[in-house]
Amino acid sequence: PRRMTPRQIIIDTDPGQDDAVAMLLALASPESLEVLGVTAVAGNVPLALTEVNARTMCELAGRTDVPVFAGCPRPMMRPLHTAEYVHGPTGLDGADLPEPTMPLQPGHAVDFLVETLRAAPEASITLCTLGPLTNIGMALVMAPEIASSVREVVMMGGAFFEGGNTTPAAEFNIWVDPHAAHLVFTSGIPITVMPLDVTHKALTSAARLQALRDLGTPQGDAVAGLLDFYDRYDMEKYGTDGGPLHDPCVIAYLLDPEMFGGKRCHVAIATDDGPAIGMTLVDWWGVTGLEPNATVINEIDAAAFYALITDRVARLPMG
Repeated sequence: PRRMTPRQIIIDTDPGQDDAVAMLLALASPESLEVLGVTAVAGNVPLALTEVNARTMCELAGRTDVPVFAGCPRPMMRPLHTAEYVHGPTGLDGADLPEPTMPLQPGHAVDFLVETLRAAPEASITLCTLGPLTNIGMALVMAPEIASSVREVVMMGGAFFEGGNTTPAAEFNIWVDPHAAHLVFTSGIPITVMPLDVTHKALTSAARLQALRDLGTPQGDAVAGLLDFYDRYDMEKYGTDGGPLHDPCVIAYLLDPEMFGGKRCHVAIATDDGPAIGMTLVDWWGVTGLEPNATVINEIDAAAFYALITDRVARLPMG
């Protein structure tokens, strides 16, 4: 078969245990994905931790070649709200990982995004956003013309049929920076959304975590430990025997889109102060007559998803 050129991606992230697994999935798949860089943003935990956690994951994957940049320490218009209550004080609680030795890149993540996209051919780079959209929103404010270089934004964010996980209306990533999300959804860039509606169908289980431990590798143990810690909060919250694994859905979609199902629709973001701020208004039934601006995913083959994660974690070098 003809070798495909790997798809060029930038991962914008606020790790977070599930972000960490998404990063490993991408870094373990070089034949499919060329990670041009990782841009850290404040979200699950503050920026001072997310940039460290991003470097920790590059090292765990044996990919110190991937540049990591620190971006915005707070949302565009609102104070920062974090989620230590889910992720623990470090954001990566559950795995005992060494401090990274690879350096943080000099310069700001937003500058990296602008410069990289300005130099790129039309529709060539996919942005994989796993946290609040602050860095992307700021890049679009600084240099609106970069939108044409983006092939697609594939994001974890939003919720509709599932309701919100942070307020009754809003999912965490969109709620933290709804103004940045609004800029992305009105940019004209092709968007694919992984909302809670799909991630809540991708629950871990004891058997799925055991399969990772059974790899007998540092990475398998680390991922199982991270997810074991991370799931406790959600299992209690949702009354399920496993927790949803949100962010890896973004990378899995790029590796195997056949695993997912969804629908093109118009998505708007509620930015008015009030109880619905951060809500993703997904026009699933086409009632607004507005042109679709996103593909909203709501179906996943969960068994195939966990098999893919286990397969890719198994590939990572033992160090």
